[in-house]
Amino acid sequence: FFGIMAEGPVSIRERKYIRNPLLNRRQFILEIIHPGKANLSRAEIAQQLMKRHKVESAQCVVTKGFRSSFGGGKSVGFVCIYDNLDSMKKFEHKFQAIRAGLTEKTESSRKQIKEAKNRGKKTRGTGVRIAKHKAKRTQDS
Repeated sequence: FFGIMAEGPVSIRERKYIRNPLLNRRQFILEIIHPGKANLSRAEIAQQLMKRHKVESAQCVVTKGFRSSFGGGKSVGFVCIYDNLDSMKKFEHKFQAIRAGLTEKTESSRKQIKEAKNRGKKTRGTGVRIAKHKAKRTQDS
């Protein structure tokens, strides 16, 4: 017997809520119960959490690793809510900032990436820091 589940209201529950002052964020595990529906989109989750936690922008809300449980109806994931956009840019991974629309993705060719990797292999120890500093200075000017 295969029946269609009745669509019920979506409920959101937060577990293991932590205020992380070192990273200027609040972090918690988010449980979403969505009977008869596919999972909510990241944008919908961010909008609801933005209203609930009184955040300046939906870009400050980062959702990670959502998994639907077997049989559907429930999803669990991790959420970080940053105090402001500057701290989000500072602490979050680069791809997450690109995904949120805070920074642009820099396109570089495969050959350029490989050349940079091989240049990096030639320096060791404290020379790495000096080489990165020189490369950054030449890039800025």
